[in-house]
Amino acid sequence: MTIDSHQHFWFYNAERDSWITEEMQRIRRDFLPADLEPVLKQNGMEGCVAVQADQSESETLFLLQLAEAYDFIKGVVGWVDLQAKNLYERLEFFSQFEELKGFRHVVQGEPDDFMMRPEFIRGVRQLAAFDLTYDILIYPTQLKAALHLVRTVPEVSFIIDHIAKPYIKDQKINTWSNYLAEIAKSPNVYCKVSGMVTEADWQTWKPEDFRPYLDVVFEHFGPNRLAFGSDWPVCLVAAEYEAMKSIVEDYVKPWGEDVRQKVFGDNAVKFYNL
Repeated sequence: MTIDSHQHFWFYNAERDSWITEEMQRIRRDFLPADLEPVLKQNGMEGCVAVQADQSESETLFLLQLAEAYDFIKGVVGWVDLQAKNLYERLEFFSQFEELKGFRHVVQGEPDDFMMRPEFIRGVRQLAAFDLTYDILIYPTQLKAALHLVRTVPEVSFIIDHIAKPYIKDQKINTWSNYLAEIAKSPNVYCKVSGMVTEADWQTWKPEDFRPYLDVVFEHFGPNRLAFGSDWPVCLVAAEYEAMKSIVEDYVKPWGEDVRQKVFGDNAVKFYNL
């Protein structure tokens, strides 16, 4: 099965979705399964994982309703307050939904030490009891905290979104690379090869801009812990779906069909238990 491990759906709301700035005008509208399904088919993708974009339980329920209605949505990464006192009860509630695979918090909008906070670590640790995963969404300045988290909670399976958003536009790589190498030593951590085009120059990026960063993630995570994700529709501010996919596809081509199948499906199926 070919899987897009990372995309979003929303009914656009200017107040709630204030992160969609003026320069991202193209995605200031609704994006729903009927919009994505033909795009997946055109690109030879059989299923996807829908990831939260809003930090609310209603967002989680919205995505679960869509997964119930559309068979190609194979899993959901939702949101729950991981620092709430009643977290265990909320996890019990959400665990009734077969399509729910894990949770995410938009840590990129938090202070750099957010993932080191004891109450957050306590919350993430509780995911293990329900066999739920955690998606790490961060900027490079937060990699130190991510390293602390994955080492402190080895019983939870983590996946890093968008290769931790390196500064591709500025061609900065060293600090990001060093931390990623350390994080990859933890076998409970996977990485999504996703979202890279939005970290490059939106108008002038070239496929070779991403090669140094792909070299790093393939060297340290290897072909068994990497999963392709489009980050549709956010990717559309910088690239069409096909262009985003071809960056990764062209890179893995020399590795052979076996590796291609892992990156474009098998690893996502294994990580999220799809």
